[in-house]
Order: sequence, then C-alpha cells, then structure tokens
Amino acid sequence: MSGLSSGSGLAPQLETAPAKARGFLHIQRHGSGPHAVYVITYHRLESEGARPKPALAEGAHSLIELLERIGVDFRISEVRGALEDVLRLGSANIPDLWLSDEEMIEKGLVEHG
Repeated sequence: MSGLSSGSGLAPQLETAPAKARGFLHIQRHGSGPHAVYVITYHRLESEGARPKPALAEGAHSLIELLERIGVDFRISEVRGALEDVLRLGSANIPDLWLSDEEMIEKGLVEHG
C-alpha cells in the first residue's frame, strides 16, 4: 500500500485565470492623412465596472502599435473591416474583445482609483 494519503497536500495547486469581460473597441478618427489622431475607447458590455478611459494614437502607425499592445488579432476579418471603416467613414467598432480587469488597467483602457 502507498504511504501517501489523498489529503497529504501534494496535489498541484491550480491557478484560476482572471475573469474576462466581453466588450468592444470603438475607434474614432479626427483629421486626415498622416496627422490624423485616433481615439480608442474600450466598452464593456456589462453595465457595471470601471469607466472607459480613451487612449490616443497620433497617426496610423501609432494606432496599429496600440491595437497590437491591446491584443487585437489582425487576422480576423471583422478587425480588418473595422480598420477600413475607420479610414473611409471616420469611426468603427472592433467587436468581441475579451479583457480582464487587470488587462484593462494594464493597457490604460479604464480609469481606476
């Protein structure tokens, strides 16, 4: 018989992943050409939680870098379509972006205090 009992405390501890909230990014362009400024706001679909904090990107290159840091997947057709809409129409939403509270704070997308 084994000398270890099931309550010996040798079982591995499982870490739980932080809960992620469903939301979307709203991108609005101000101006045109290389001097355009983009305002990016994350909106949670839940009514409660921290207030969104807009992030600014000066120029298209900065916008792409910011979206990469947030974790936007450019391989998704809705993302590419939203970026085309921002260029054509001036604003668009990137749907189905799941972020935890910690990720939203880390990326500067919500006000905390």
